[in-house]
Amino acid sequence: MQTKDFYFDLPPQLIAQEPVEHRGDEKLLLLDRFSGVYEDKLISDFPSLLPQNSILVVNNSKVRKARVFGETEHGGLVEFLFLEENTDNTWNCMVTKAKKQTVGRVYQFKDQEGNVIEEATLVKTNEDGTKCLSFNKIIDESFFSKLGHVPLPPYIKREDKFSDESRYQTVYAKKEGSVAAPTAGLHFTPAILEAIRQRNIEILEVTLHVGAGTFLPVRSENLEDHHMHFERYEVSKEVAEKLNKAKSEHKQIIAVGTTSVRTLESATNEEGVLQAGIGRTGIFIYPGYKFKFVDSLLTNFHTPESTLLMLVSAFSTKDNIMKAYHHAIEEEYHFFSYGDAMFIRKLEG
Repeated sequence: MQTKDFYFDLPPQLIAQEPVEHRGDEKLLLLDRFSGVYEDKLISDFPSLLPQNSILVVNNSKVRKARVFGETEHGGLVEFLFLEENTDNTWNCMVTKAKKQTVGRVYQFKDQEGNVIEEATLVKTNEDGTKCLSFNKIIDESFFSKLGHVPLPPYIKREDKFSDESRYQTVYAKKEGSVAAPTAGLHFTPAILEAIRQRNIEILEVTLHVGAGTFLPVRSENLEDHHMHFERYEVSKEVAEKLNKAKSEHKQIIAVGTTSVRTLESATNEEGVLQAGIGRTGIFIYPGYKFKFVDSLLTNFHTPESTLLMLVSAFSTKDNIMKAYHHAIEEEYHFFSYGDAMFIRKLEG
């Protein structure tokens, strides 16, 4: 299967540049996972569309203000996207003007008044092309809250602003570490979550810290030649026990977002048992993959030729997804992070 098989023509005006005025007012396209039949709904309808006795799984990762500007010894500004901390307290980063950033270069990180908050040295270039920064001391979340910017995706053609600090974050975000939001969860309000619980549907949390792979296009011609970046995930013992029990009782497992899917599928063994623990996953899901744990999926609309589009095509079929996407374009749904949603539902029975 080739990358170009997942291309579609998306009018630029349908790429959401701002969230809707009120969280939870987005459109929802309901798609039957197997038949491909679709129907226009609203996110406010979502609780009523959930099968009885199902379990909803969300990703509670919190977006870090991971875009930080450093100043070189010559006064030039360089933008860093902080991906993850290593065990030796160095940080792996994506960086602008990457070829000019050489080992030994020192950067100062200053506040708005020009005071130097931290200083770091580039100590190596990693195999994947990211850069490794070593700081004079261990940095914590206060570094990012003081100096960082919300890492909006590159298809949002504006600078981040104060409102993005809350809107580009789920209402249940807890564990800091993502460089992009698990966007399917952005639609939920406390009222929608309560409406779900009122139907006796339990909401369980896993964690996957969204990494650089979210932004990177598939550059290989054939899907099999593409390699995913690794991302850290965690499934608690309590959540694993509850989900395994639900699965044994034939309850539907509904994932909110592709990150929840990747967590559950990565942590499930070949016998279909979800394993508790902390891990790293580079799972690449595309058509032909056999899902082991997830039954239904709430997700946003994804970019052409992306690994996320390939995942949802594997979850249903490529034809079903492409037909639904073309309908969404005709009906002027909004796409990507701040856009509308699709619920790919497995009907009961």
